[in-house]
Amino acid sequence: MAREYAELTQAQLAEAVGMSQPGIQKLERTGASSRFTTQIASACGVRSEWLATGKGEMVSDSAPHKPAFDVNVEPVDEPIRTVPLISCVAAGKMTSITDPYALGAHEKKVPVLADTSRFAFALRIYGDSMVPEFIPGDIVIIDPDITPQPGDYVIAKNDDQEATFKKYRPRGRNEKGQEYFELVPLNPDYPTLRSDMDQIAIIGTVVQHNRIIRRTGKL
Repeated sequence: MAREYAELTQAQLAEAVGMSQPGIQKLERTGASSRFTTQIASACGVRSEWLATGKGEMVSDSAPHKPAFDVNVEPVDEPIRTVPLISCVAAGKMTSITDPYALGAHEKKVPVLADTSRFAFALRIYGDSMVPEFIPGDIVIIDPDITPQPGDYVIAKNDDQEATFKKYRPRGRNEKGQEYFELVPLNPDYPTLRSDMDQIAIIGTVVQHNRIIRRTGKL
């Protein structure tokens, strides 16, 4: 009712409050509570208490006839861009890249809001070397066309086609005059890797991080 009052599509409301369109769809289907209730109410121009509990009037007597979101934004129906989720990568020591899908196949499509090249793809994280920022089950969007900057998160591989997920830190030149970088874990229990000692190369740069706040027990 709130969304229809605001004359918004599910995709438009999702973008306005920082949710996914499937998330909005689930809320409408189940009526579940949400930490986005206040933002949704604001975007739709309705009272937060009414949206959360159904009590009272939907719209305040002092509210404008149309929600503020509609005043300077013209609704447009545009499809949400997605990238394929094709593999898992370890946030820990170097491990074999696991991609069980045939060329062109994938587990599912993942919505992407970041500006990426057409070569972008999604990976699911396992391992704990990047906690607490990244936890097992999180999904990251990787763009191989983006050159990492200091502090970026990257996926790297070695000559044995083993991969890892770490923070990128350029270090200049070593004692032999060679340019090198480090791959730094956020978990201090894991070692830092050096490109001049570990023979590692960057696959791509992380441009988006997706996390499911409430898990069902299935990744």
